Amino acid sequence: MQYRRLGKSGLQLSALSFGAWVTFGTQVGRSLARDLLAMAHDHGINFFDNAETYNNGVAETLMGDVLADLRFPRDSYCVSSKVYFGAVDNPLPTQRGLSRKHVIEACHQALQRLRVEHLDLYFCHRPDPDTPIVETVAAMDTLVRQGKVLYWGTSEWPAEAIVEAHRVAKEHHMYAPTMEQPQYNLLHRERVEQEYAPLYDAYGMGTTIWSPLASGLLSGKYNQGVPSESRLAQPGYEWLREAVLENDASRLDKVRRLAPIAAELGVSMAQLAIAWCLVNPHVSTVMLGASKLEQLEQNLGALALLPKLDAEVLKRIGQAVA
Repeated sequence: MQYRRLGKSGLQLSALSFGAWVTFGTQVGRSLARDLLAMAHDHGINFFDNAETYNNGVAETLMGDVLADLRFPRDSYCVSSKVYFGAVDNPLPTQRGLSRKHVIEACHQALQRLRVEHLDLYFCHRPDPDTPIVETVAAMDTLVRQGKVLYWGTSEWPAEAIVEAHRVAKEHHMYAPTMEQPQYNLLHRERVEQEYAPLYDAYGMGTTIWSPLASGLLSGKYNQGVPSESRLAQPGYEWLREAVLENDASRLDKVRRLAPIAAELGVSMAQLAIAWCLVNPHVSTVMLGASKLEQLEQNLGALALLPKLDAEVLKRIGQAVA
């Protein structure tokens, strides 16, 4: 495993990490979750990502139970939560958003579900137009000073909102966001590579990127249709299937053009897509999501591909998805 600093902070995260979105509590039950986390930890993964909204808190409860079962040393891993959407269906105004009330109460709830005394990383899952940024920054600052959160950050915030959060933090001598969690993959690049470009040097922001496989599209599994066991075939995820497969048919054509490159390198398409993300020096960690042990094991092999991704190969990859 490789380890990378979270931006300019002193925290080192494994280049590959493991997330619970979509899978935990739906495709993945307790036994499989235990095996997946054990395999991830055995391979050097030290960051497990979660959020209050994932299966309305069930994903965090499941992860917390499994971490307790496995008895990993607490200083050997980092765990995260995210706040904004709430953990119940049809949340009341006080049960969602980034108000001081919800930010702090959601943190306490995540600590209980995950069975930990502090969150290593805590993200504002989306910007909240109904809450002043200064209130959210102050709430996060309080949690950091209380020792309940070690690093706080944002997820899918526009660059100007992140800049404002840093301005407010500096003006009021509060802790500023350390990291951003954006989507980043071969089919979704602009925000990480362009919009956030000024933030890396100016604020030392790290990134914990999600969906390196574009919800499985870049693995090639949907090239011939939707397998019945895939996440896009699961009830309740019709919206994801529409977003991944139906909004832009040209995306599948791009994925198919990547297949010969992966074949020449002797790797899976998933390994190619994950390794490509890791080439970006501003990526602190790539979050993997897996519902099968063999899937996780294969994706962990992406690290071995990095030395082969020279300028010529990267050029060919870029041309394939252009």
